[in-house]
Amino acid sequence: MTAAPHSRKTAIQAMAALAIALSSLPQMAISASTEASATKPKTTVSVSLPKQPLLVQINQVALERLGPKQAIVEYAGEAGEGTYTVLRDGQPIKQGDLQPLRPFAEWGTGKRYFSVDFSDAQDAGKYEVEVRIGQQRAVSASVSVRDNAVFATTGAQLLGYFKRSRHTDNADRELRIFQTSRKVNVWGGWQDAGGDKGKYLSHLGYANHFNPQQASMAAWVLAYGAHARKALFAAHDLQTQVEDEAFWGADYLHRILDAEGYFYTTVFDQWGTPGVERMVTGYEGSAGTFTTLYRSAFRAGGGMAIAALARASMLAKQSGRHGEFDGAQYLADAERAYAHLRRFNPQYGADGKENIIDDYAALMALVELHNATGQSRYLDDARERAARLMARQQADGGFVSDGGSRPYYHAAEAGLPVISLSAYVDIEPEQGRRQRALDAIGSALKHELTITNAVANPYGYARQRFQLTQDGKATGEVLEGFFIPHRNETGYWWQGESARLASLSAAMVIGGRKLADHDAAGYRLPADRAAYAQSQLDWTLGRNPYGISMLYGFGKKNPPTVLESAGEMFVGGISNGITGAPGSDTGAGISFAPGPDSEQWRWVEQWIPHTTWMLFAAMTMTTAETR
Repeated sequence: MTAAPHSRKTAIQAMAALAIALSSLPQMAISASTEASATKPKTTVSVSLPKQPLLVQINQVALERLGPKQAIVEYAGEAGEGTYTVLRDGQPIKQGDLQPLRPFAEWGTGKRYFSVDFSDAQDAGKYEVEVRIGQQRAVSASVSVRDNAVFATTGAQLLGYFKRSRHTDNADRELRIFQTSRKVNVWGGWQDAGGDKGKYLSHLGYANHFNPQQASMAAWVLAYGAHARKALFAAHDLQTQVEDEAFWGADYLHRILDAEGYFYTTVFDQWGTPGVERMVTGYEGSAGTFTTLYRSAFRAGGGMAIAALARASMLAKQSGRHGEFDGAQYLADAERAYAHLRRFNPQYGADGKENIIDDYAALMALVELHNATGQSRYLDDARERAARLMARQQADGGFVSDGGSRPYYHAAEAGLPVISLSAYVDIEPEQGRRQRALDAIGSALKHELTITNAVANPYGYARQRFQLTQDGKATGEVLEGFFIPHRNETGYWWQGESARLASLSAAMVIGGRKLADHDAAGYRLPADRAAYAQSQLDWTLGRNPYGISMLYGFGKKNPPTVLESAGEMFVGGISNGITGAPGSDTGAGISFAPGPDSEQWRWVEQWIPHTTWMLFAAMTMTTAETR
């Protein structure tokens, strides 16, 4: 996902044998053909919207027993009334008339949409929804309904994805730092994506407002889960597995912490391009130009790396276990790195200015340092960071990214501002400060609901506010839409948003539970918040217009394997997902893996933040053992 696909080709070809073996695993649907040639197989893929006149789209993986449950019906026939039947373990348990939704033509004309809500069906089992309109009949995929549904169903394989993605090439024990003769040990960590064996705390730093939290976010989620949600993981016999992966991540963060106190942002070889040296560096644009942006700012993974190490130190103390390094070392690393970035952070950003990503990433670091040490200086700094973050909030609850008016939008972590403020609330003892943060959280969640429901939106997909670029800068018109705009500051980077959706689900649940107005409608939230949180995960897990579960190995149909541009596919990995139409600057319309093959990474490739955020959302949305 971090790469220009034409540059990845050689590395991806080397992965082909493993990917082909994985493609034979059960539950996977590969909608591709392969043409033999004298040198190598070529996979040809073209995915279009289903043509059936009647479709029933549903989460194909797991639904919470006490949570929202909804199927979406698409109908392209003549007008007429329809009926539905909900079946549990093959037996009808509920019948009724289809409920029409608002007319919707954003993703194609000639269709009508209906909903089937079966949230009141609260017995565990395998569910299907059968629909009849006139002479047409359609049945949904089946979905498991149970307690702690997504976590219980997928948790082991989500964790397994990280182990399958470990990078263990010993060459990384001695790599050169760009524009120097110095060599450092950066062994370990995880490869970033199916077609990219590079390792990233973050990329896109040159574009300033697009940094995603990558390996450091994964390390934090794993350490947080193993420590704060120990009862949940232990109940599913996953505690040792999650601890092992958390310490693997913490050990890598220790190795990439320079003696001066900054983390190395990227280990990069231009996506496996032959003859290109693998080194510690930054890079810019679709050509993969090496840069000196290899010192991680808070926004470039440094903040979440500090948070991960601090949490790993608490985990080591709790469990009596550790990785190659111990808990005392993890905490010393976290404190040293924070002290360094506190002084030098603006210097490590491409534009020399801090923005909203610095604020929420630093706030997460400070919360975890305070949790690990109890030192008041970290609470003092957290108050300052929280105030900066809240000062970026607009009257309607949305945020701006900078000191001006550029709206905050993010393809991977749009929920992190609310999650960071929620974490801050947990350590803030002063009621006035707590209330200001809670008010900001409430306003932000209201904004997400308002913008999402402002237009006809049958699938409840989280919409976003954005600004188009002119001459590479976000100075154009401020717009709203479903998908990330294709004309943005990166110059090339737009793709499916599976991570973004899971982050917003987690934010709605975590932030919503901090507020005083929740009830038992589902996930201990008001009905509208619960439905929003559920809809984002449902989209990734199959309730989308293509009927594809992006979680590989789960559901009735998975994304195809496209070795040439998207690389290997791991069970438990999540593909980038659905986007706006390729020819649209604003990301309007809809598309998934339409070809040509060199661009298929935008939709098909697995990327570490997607599984990271799905795991975090799954542990967050459990209805027991929450915090």
